[in-house]
Amino acid sequence: MDLILKGLIVVVCGVFAVLGNGLIRWALRRIGGAPAQDEVRETRANLGLIEAEKELPGGRWVGVLERASIYACILSGFPAGIAVVLGVKGLGRYAELVTDEPRSRKGELFIIGTFLSLLWAGLWAGVGYWGVRAW
Repeated sequence: MDLILKGLIVVVCGVFAVLGNGLIRWALRRIGGAPAQDEVRETRANLGLIEAEKELPGGRWVGVLERASIYACILSGFPAGIAVVLGVKGLGRYAELVTDEPRSRKGELFIIGTFLSLLWAGLWAGVGYWGVRAW
């Protein structure tokens, strides 16, 4: 029974770690200030979020897989795996991030989103680790 409850803690924290898209997208929208609800679309366009979503397709799935991998690396005690995940993500997107446009914010949004994703997964990995150890 004890093992089942510990496994349940790990699974529930893992689900929360993976489901961080809404929070990360909310934080990216707030980079330029906190707009009113009717100004969200205009702010997203001004920040370059709409263009970034079009030019970097699959970002949501990449984020989900990134958070799942980071969560697994932290809980399994394999911190070098985090460097591998971030390296693969950066190298995989490098060609798409290179731009000649001086006003393009793709690289900045990519880095901020990556750090937020890393922190979110790390937070839930810490909660899961603490929950299992405190049991």
